[in-house]
Amino acid sequence: MNDRRAIADRLRTEAPVPRTSSEHPLGQLTLVRIREFIREPEALFWALFFPVLLSAGLGVAFRNRPSEVLKIATSTPPLADALRNERLLDVQQLSGSDAERALQTGQIALLAEATPDGTVVYRYDETNPEGRAARMLADDAVQRAGGRADPVRAADRLMREPGSRYIDFLIPGLVGMGIMGNSVWLLGFAITDARRRKLMKRIVATPMPRPYYLLSFLLFRMMLLVVEVGVPVSFGVLVFGVPLRGSLLILSGLCVLGSLAFSALGLLVASRARTIEAVSGLANLVMVPMWIVSGVFFSAQRFPDAVQPVIKALPLTALIDALRANMLQGAGVAQIARESGTLGVWLVVCFALALKVFRWR
Repeated sequence: MNDRRAIADRLRTEAPVPRTSSEHPLGQLTLVRIREFIREPEALFWALFFPVLLSAGLGVAFRNRPSEVLKIATSTPPLADALRNERLLDVQQLSGSDAERALQTGQIALLAEATPDGTVVYRYDETNPEGRAARMLADDAVQRAGGRADPVRAADRLMREPGSRYIDFLIPGLVGMGIMGNSVWLLGFAITDARRRKLMKRIVATPMPRPYYLLSFLLFRMMLLVVEVGVPVSFGVLVFGVPLRGSLLILSGLCVLGSLAFSALGLLVASRARTIEAVSGLANLVMVPMWIVSGVFFSAQRFPDAVQPVIKALPLTALIDALRANMLQGAGVAQIARESGTLGVWLVVCFALALKVFRWR
């Protein structure tokens, strides 16, 4: 054992200086990262194509559409005539039993019935948003037909400006989620797999400086970042007209900072894990809560005020908020300083902890 260590030490001190950049250990290690990624079709799908498919599906499902016409029913002809004055109601005149069956089976959102004393009774499921909306529209139509005069005139001014749609909200969230997922999974699985197969032990025994091994992952992340951010952002801009109101330079800097922060987090996750199952559990433990609370698919403001400080301190929340501010509002460096600072703290703390506890064997 001592002879082996002596030989390894002599190789480190006597290793020749690489003549070209392609022979440099860092260049060779980076090429290894690229080849491993390209040879895994699943990695290509999840990193590049899945965000586009998710954007397309959710963008079509939640696209801007005209107001939905709600189906209601009544058995009284005069009441049906009054309800038909509301353009957002599809009024069906049915017999009592047919109307009852249609309401019970969900074919209509509301059943309006007139009693002998002139009272209009609305039957609907109060937990159904369509039923509540149909009740308000139907009662408004009935009151107007009865001669109600509104004391204050009102008018509608509809807005469908890019930046206020769900797809505009969604694309930055998917970009942030992709940066986090690819960074944590890439480092976590690659490092743990190398440790499990004893490859890391062999690499450490070579004259290669240890920092080169970790630096190769970061260089590959920067190369992949161009594609994993450029593809969904370009898709959103070209297909759905998602606005890019901020500086592309600031947007690029945010993505780099976010990638470095989550790479440090992935390095920390993989620093001690010896099996794929262990790193998979740790990665899910870290990422799944942020997928839920950090505002990827819906606003983080839906959660109680008591937990908002914790949510704001999460790196995914900071990255997504900064991306949305830059893309949708044109925010500059000063407006996203708090989010950038949060990402910087996560980068420094996670990287320092990872280096302290990292296991090379």
